[in-house]
Amino acid sequence: MDSITQITLGAAVGEVVLGKKAGNRAMLWGAIGGTIPDLDVIANAVTDDISALAFHRAITHSFTFAFVAPIALGYLVHRLYGSENSVFWRTMGLTGLFLFALTFLGAIFMPIPPWDVGKIGLVVSGSILILPLVVWLREKIRRHPSKSEPLGWRSWSWLLFWAILTHPLLDACTTFGTQLFQPFWDYRVAFNNISVADPFYTLPFLICVIIASIMTRGKRSRTLVNYIGIGISSAYMLFCFYNKFRVNRIFEQSLQREGIAYERYMTTPLILNNILWQGVAEGDTAYYHGMYSLLDKEPRILQFNTIPKNHELLALYADDRTVKILRWFSDEYWSVMVLPDGTLQMNDLRYGSIGERFDKPTDYIFSFHLKEENGVIHAQEGHAGPPDDAEGAFQELIERIKGK
Repeated sequence: MDSITQITLGAAVGEVVLGKKAGNRAMLWGAIGGTIPDLDVIANAVTDDISALAFHRAITHSFTFAFVAPIALGYLVHRLYGSENSVFWRTMGLTGLFLFALTFLGAIFMPIPPWDVGKIGLVVSGSILILPLVVWLREKIRRHPSKSEPLGWRSWSWLLFWAILTHPLLDACTTFGTQLFQPFWDYRVAFNNISVADPFYTLPFLICVIIASIMTRGKRSRTLVNYIGIGISSAYMLFCFYNKFRVNRIFEQSLQREGIAYERYMTTPLILNNILWQGVAEGDTAYYHGMYSLLDKEPRILQFNTIPKNHELLALYADDRTVKILRWFSDEYWSVMVLPDGTLQMNDLRYGSIGERFDKPTDYIFSFHLKEENGVIHAQEGHAGPPDDAEGAFQELIERIKGK
């Protein structure tokens, strides 16, 4: 999910684990732990779009990383408070080597060019170390350091374990998917039950965490407020799973009512809410896309859009690295269209389109422009164009959520 949500969850987890002993330091390191997995996006700076796409939500979002990385990071945090500068810097260096080896291992088993594997390991591990370095500098320039009980590395490692682990578990609820089993398996877990950004999940949670952070450490009321935030967000997540169950049943019944033969389907909520959902069903030669709001008067999808697969347009490149990665990433929910210049565009149908339109190349929210050079396919991520009437389109979305 979005960074604010992950930071909020990490801070709340930090408060649960060490709040009574470390106060806001526990929230701080929980927030940092909740941020660390998403630093894999730094790979975009040193490799191509396709390799970065494959690496995102991979090793840093895995159970392996959550179990192993907190050991080194917890020891580094332990050395950050109260140790001599030389000890901290030696620990920083060793931690950097450890993280480099871990991210390097994650990249080397992926379809990434060999010359980019080392660069990815270097920039990702280096970006992770920037966060404790900033905290170390903050501690050095503070005139009145905050008081907290001295804590061993096990305590900090335990905090970071939970902060890092909850990050990919939350991400697994979205459509993008999370490679929880890297480096052993590239399967992406995606429950598709919540949007990547949902203010109804985040805002109440964030408010509770902020209120708790300004309350006195160790007070029962601080703990209570933090748990209220966790409880509200958890209850909302259960609500999202329940909605997913309801929408699946309605989608299946609507497909049957329309006489649409399909092999499989998926449903997912639209951005910023859990009321308006979309579904995509796969047939022999086409996909069928429909939308449903939980506030609709009838429990049915009134209209399905037919999207031709056109997979034959890429038949000659079935073994191409780029095509294989994009098919894997889209979970095989993909279509192809010919652009005006004769090149091809590959569309990821899991994310739908702007305004439920699938006519123009810019209608698709997630797509890639493909260009063949010397028998090899190169891809560049496309960008959905803004509607001609952005304000009107937003209002139309609100009205559709209302069931109109």
